[in-house]
Amino acid sequence: MKIGLFTDSYPPYINGVSTSVSNLRDALIKMGHEVYIVTVNNSAIKCDYDEEEKILRISGMPIGIYDYRLSNIYPLSTIKIIRKWNLDIIHSHTEFGIGIFARILAKKFKIPLVHTYHTLYEDYTHYITHNHFDNLSKKIVKDLTKIYCVKTAKETIVPTDKIYKLFKEKYLITKNVCIIPSGIDLERFFEENVSKEKVKDIKEKYDITDNDFTIIFVGRLAQEKNIEFLLEAHKKIVDKKILNIKLLIVGDGPDKEKYINITRKLNIYDKVIFTGKIPQEEVQYYYQCADLFVTASNTETQGLTVIEAMASGVVPMCINDMAFTGMLPKNSLFSNEQEYINQLLDFARNEQLKNEYKNEVRKKAEEYSSKRYAQRVLEVYNEVLNENVDNTFNRKGIENEERKKVKECI
Repeated sequence: MKIGLFTDSYPPYINGVSTSVSNLRDALIKMGHEVYIVTVNNSAIKCDYDEEEKILRISGMPIGIYDYRLSNIYPLSTIKIIRKWNLDIIHSHTEFGIGIFARILAKKFKIPLVHTYHTLYEDYTHYITHNHFDNLSKKIVKDLTKIYCVKTAKETIVPTDKIYKLFKEKYLITKNVCIIPSGIDLERFFEENVSKEKVKDIKEKYDITDNDFTIIFVGRLAQEKNIEFLLEAHKKIVDKKILNIKLLIVGDGPDKEKYINITRKLNIYDKVIFTGKIPQEEVQYYYQCADLFVTASNTETQGLTVIEAMASGVVPMCINDMAFTGMLPKNSLFSNEQEYINQLLDFARNEQLKNEYKNEVRKKAEEYSSKRYAQRVLEVYNEVLNENVDNTFNRKGIENEERKKVKECI
C-alpha cells in the first residue's frame, strides 16, 4: 500500500505528534508498505524532497508558537511530485497548514482521507489570543475541528477516551470515531537495551548519586504542562527532609527561565536539575536515571512520555486526567498536591512497592507498541479503501465478482 502521512510536526522537531508519526512511519515500512511524509521545512522560501527517504518538506513560516511553522496551503511546486507517488491513502495528522493541503489533495486526486486528531487546541489558544476573546477562539477551534473531522475525513482516529468523549459530548460529532492509542518503539526504552555507561555519565554530569531518589519530568517547559505545580510541591517535599529527593526536568520551552527563577525563589535550586533540550534519540538514558516519572499536565491527549517511562520500567505518577486513567494503576494517579506528596513519599520510602509497580507498568507498556499501533491503523485504511472500492463500482454498475477481485488486490 502507498501511504502519505501529512503532518506539521516531524523530526528533527520534537513533540508528541512528531514522535507518533515517525513511529507509525517506521512500523508501516517494516510491514512492507511504501510510506511518504509531507511536512514543513524550516526554510520559508523553498521545498526539499528527499527521494530516498520519501520525505517532502514544504516551505513554512514561523507563527510565534514554540518552533512551529505553518506551510503554504497549496504549494504548486509539490503537486507533480505527490501525483507521481500514486497514493492509495492520505493520512493527515494536523487540522491546519499541511492538514488543509492534505484535504485539497485528497479531493483533487480522489484519494480517501483518514485523519488523526492529536491536539486539544482549546488548551493552546492563549498563545495566539493572549487570553483575549477566549470563548470566541475556542468556538472557532471547535467549528474548524468539526469541519475537518466530519465533512472531509472518511475516518477520524483519536488516541484516547478523553478525546472521544470531547467529540461526542461537547462537539456533538455523530460520525464514527476510532480510538487507537499512539504507539512507540518500546524496545529502545527497555532497561536491558540501554547503555549503562551512558546512564552513568549522565548521572555524574548532573551529580545524581545512588543515595538520591530522583523523579523525572520529560516534556516541553510551558504553561500547559503545569510544571509550576511540580516545583511548588517539590518545595514542600524537600522541606520535610525525609529523603534526598531530586527533580530532573528534561526538555526545553518558552518558560524555562521562569521555572529556574521559581526554584531560586523557593530555595530549591540545588534540588532541581534542568537539562535543557536533548536529542530525541538519547531520552531513554535519562529515564534510567530516575526512580519515578511525574506529570501534572491535564492538557494531554495521550501522553507518550508516560508510555516511554513505563517501557523504561520507571513508575509514572500522573494527575487524575482521562488521558492517563486507562493506562495506570489507581495509586499512580493524584488529584491534588497533598495526594501527590503522600503518594510520592510512599514510593520513595517503600522499595518493594516501587518494584511491584515497576513490573506492572513495564507489562502494561506492551499494549502501546508501534507495531500494534500500525496494525490497528492499517485496519482503518483497509476499511476505508474497501468502502471506496464499493462506492466506485456501485456507481459504475460493475458486477460483484469483479469488485471482489479488486478488493483482493488491495
